[in-house]
Amino acid sequence: MMAQPSDAPLFPPFSVIGPQFIAPYPLELIVDKYPCRHLVITDSDHKIMLKVKPYDTTFHCQRVLLDANDKPIAMLREKNMSMHSAWNIFKGESKADSDMIFSTKAEHMMQFKINFSVKLANKRNNNNDCDLRIKGSWSKKNCTIYMGDSSTAIAQMHKPQNLKYATDKFTVTIQPNIDYACVVALFAIVDAIENPDEIKQGSGAAGAVLGVCNVLASA
Repeated sequence: MMAQPSDAPLFPPFSVIGPQFIAPYPLELIVDKYPCRHLVITDSDHKIMLKVKPYDTTFHCQRVLLDANDKPIAMLREKNMSMHSAWNIFKGESKADSDMIFSTKAEHMMQFKINFSVKLANKRNNNNDCDLRIKGSWSKKNCTIYMGDSSTAIAQMHKPQNLKYATDKFTVTIQPNIDYACVVALFAIVDAIENPDEIKQGSGAAGAVLGVCNVLASA
């Protein structure tokens, strides 16, 4: 379990996607999974904080991170032909290299537990140091995000204590001063990797289901 927050902040403000997504107090977010790969993220008062929706999954596995008013915050895009489940994250709905915020990749081509490194685009260098790392067991809803390769946890996923049989929910505890939009984006990427898109554009039932999903995504 993560250490209990003290009166003093544990971290200086750590902004990745934007300073507006930093809270000076610990956050407990609830992630609800809906059909067609939609995620809705609420706080403990059931206020919608963020949403994640599929975005044109015909050629790439993609997700778009939205605010509560459906304004695009970040584009989460899987790299095609990647052997390490690599993803790039961009500002808004951009896909330009100049708008990349961070990238993620699995440490091993075949891995039975989650182990992804995160590298911020504005801190790229020639070494292999990572800025964040996410590790754990997705099936057991027990994944933790660490600061770099340290043992310092900044966010932790766990089963809802009051929703014992809720298979489509999980909660995330986030330390003060940590960019919660970045945390949500990372968990959304792992969710997409662990539950890959099975519906591609086509005819018949698959095409009809995709049409419904596209309508929902644009709603």
